[in-house]
Amino acid sequence: MVNGIEVKKVDRQGRFVIPSDWRKREMVDTDEVFLLKKKGFLKIIPKRKISLTKFFDKVDLDVDAIDNWSEFEKRFYEGSR
Repeated sequence: MVNGIEVKKVDRQGRFVIPSDWRKREMVDTDEVFLLKKKGFLKIIPKRKISLTKFFDKVDLDVDAIDNWSEFEKRFYEGSR
């Protein structure tokens, strides 16, 4: 089952089996998950490693070069108000 609802039995210790097709598809290179607990439901999200370097060239600070870091910070924070 790719998407949908499955009924699972929960043992006395609160354990259940996560479907193997989901594990194979979603848990590549990880053996950890995030559990989001809310009233009435539990959401399981695989913990993935994210490379932040792919976002480095996406930020435009509207400057050609930063010669004086203190001056840059001053102008940056004044501009964000």
